Amino acid sequence: MGEIVLPRRMFLWCMAVIYLAAFVSLYVQIPGLYGNEGLLPARWQLRYSGKPLGEQLLTSPTLLWLGPYLGLDTHNAMELLCLIGAALSLAATLVEALRDSVVFFCLWALYLSMYQVGQVFLYFQWDNLLLETGFLCILVAPLTLIRGSRGVREHDRVTFWLIRWLLFRLMFASGVVKLTSRCPTWWGLTALTYHYETQCIPTPLAWFAHQLPVWWQKLSVMGTFVIEIAVPLLFFSPLRRLRLGAFYMQVLLQVLIILTGNYNFFNLLTLALSLSLLDDQHVHFWLRKADKITNNDSKLWSWLCYLLELAVWSLIIFGAVMCFDLQLDTTKKIVSSRIAFTYHHFNQFLKTVTIPCIWIGDSSCVCKPSYKLTSCIILFKSIYIEFDSNARLWPGVRRAYDLVDRYQLVNSYGLFRRMTGVSGRPEVVIEGSNDGVSWTEIEFMYKPGNLSAPPSVVTPHQPRLDWQMWFAALGTHTQAPWFTSLMYKLLQGKRDVIELIQTDVSQYPFHQQPPAYLRAHRYRYWFTEPKADGTYPQRWWRRVYDEEFYPTVHLGNTFLESMLNQYGLKDKAPPRRISNTTVAQAVRWVRSQVRGVPAPILIWTLIVCSTTLCLLLGLQNRSKCTTLSDHTENLPDSSDHCGKSGEQQAVEEEEEAEDGEGSEDEVEEGEGEEKDTVGDEEEDEAQEKEERGRGRRQERKR
Repeated sequence: MGEIVLPRRMFLWCMAVIYLAAFVSLYVQIPGLYGNEGLLPARWQLRYSGKPLGEQLLTSPTLLWLGPYLGLDTHNAMELLCLIGAALSLAATLVEALRDSVVFFCLWALYLSMYQVGQVFLYFQWDNLLLETGFLCILVAPLTLIRGSRGVREHDRVTFWLIRWLLFRLMFASGVVKLTSRCPTWWGLTALTYHYETQCIPTPLAWFAHQLPVWWQKLSVMGTFVIEIAVPLLFFSPLRRLRLGAFYMQVLLQVLIILTGNYNFFNLLTLALSLSLLDDQHVHFWLRKADKITNNDSKLWSWLCYLLELAVWSLIIFGAVMCFDLQLDTTKKIVSSRIAFTYHHFNQFLKTVTIPCIWIGDSSCVCKPSYKLTSCIILFKSIYIEFDSNARLWPGVRRAYDLVDRYQLVNSYGLFRRMTGVSGRPEVVIEGSNDGVSWTEIEFMYKPGNLSAPPSVVTPHQPRLDWQMWFAALGTHTQAPWFTSLMYKLLQGKRDVIELIQTDVSQYPFHQQPPAYLRAHRYRYWFTEPKADGTYPQRWWRRVYDEEFYPTVHLGNTFLESMLNQYGLKDKAPPRRISNTTVAQAVRWVRSQVRGVPAPILIWTLIVCSTTLCLLLGLQNRSKCTTLSDHTENLPDSSDHCGKSGEQQAVEEEEEAEDGEGSEDEVEEGEGEEKDTVGDEEEDEAQEKEERGRGRRQERKR
């Protein structure tokens, strides 16, 4: 494997940007979700029992325990931690020196603190993935803030393999669980005929993707299986072109998902993980820079590599044709496909390939044995979750998993295990009324509701209430206790909760007076279809009524009160006095400045501005390096450091320092000899200067 200095720097920069988006996205939703008048107040999760701070941190590892020491309640403490995380990640985006192990440890600890009290609104796989990847950043990033340039050597290329191992676990498990779930839509290759309209928050392009013919949708499902199951096996290939091919196929899949669905920072995080498949040589190819690495391989070896790569890709194509029974129908001009293997065959494939992959991943990461062991456990756990083999794990393996589970260091993944909404997309619509006769629908900013409203584009923001509304529609309201809290807060007219539905409160139909009555119905939604003449319809959606989701309630309603008491959603604690400390006032001032600003606009403004500044700084440094090289190109002993990263220069400086320290004794021993030869050396230098001058004069005459 070639040098990976540039991919590592790109990965750390991308992680700083993703942390920035995650913290800002969560920050704008804290009052409505976790505030003192929010849906699920975070202070309910922290019980101050008088125990020492160390015991409290071990019981629930969150920095929110420090809130009382700063004179902050839990709500303001959460906002403060989010602001610190956003500021640190923004600084790390702009300054390379801050992409350090210490900074990434702080970012990981801050997000973990939010996760510990986040409850159902933070229990998503991408939150777990961010915490696990963030922990790996602590291992991958250089440790320079504390130890200086000597910390660079401790983070060698081996630690970067952990990122590739995580990428393999994520993609391979995501592909496998689709088949181990025995979902008929995945086995019938028809999942994408439902996916685009049934996903949580589709984009406008999802409407057009949904109109593609069925045979193309089936081919797309086949391509998904190939990219998620077969291609990840190439991540550990010793041939770099196979790894690069795997990289571009992962990028293709993630870009298509981004274009057709809003999955917050999840796909961006997967793209960042995919950078582990690159090397400096390929990044230089992107930048159109000449690579200094010379290829000393013989022509025979190069041809053998080409033939082996061709054989691998041919095997993947042949396997896809055979496993999915691809046939070209020239009369209909389509490519038919179906799964030609059984569940038993796939199970045998898993048993054959999983153990070698674990050993390959384990042998390729010769450091951090505790992390490797736990990663292997979770790979087993995520793949064989429906098999009896999971029950036969070693007791020591189970104990290791339980040890790190609290800190979300390693997690199991398996996205889109089953396709929902086969009979139509279920959607909960809340209606309000002041007289109980005329009802007005309460429209959310992002989730489908209004039939004429186009789908939203909110990436990388995650509207967590909209996401939970999608999950709630798949079951009953008793399976989503927070929904009762939502109805109660809307009846009370709580502004923080209303801003989760409409950032611009004036767009909320009951912004002047809270509704006297609320109810919720479930509908079935489908994308509309183009008209017979090929023109597009005026509406994006069509729907039919399904059933009542939540009965009509009002303040003081018996049913509502019983639900609140049953789920413990009524706050019996006395109202807390507002803190007037300097920190609390600063936190409230920042909140007043961003209130009313849509989260996607706020996030993209920060990302675009920080990226622009990074580009300008890079161009400025490049111009400085060009000017410096023009002045120093005639100096025989000048060295060019412009194209080297800070890590490379730090390593070289350390090596020079060590060489200098190691040669001190030799210098002292040779001082006497040097004194004797000073005169001779000066005479030689004078003669050399005279010869150089004569040569220059002769050249000028010529």
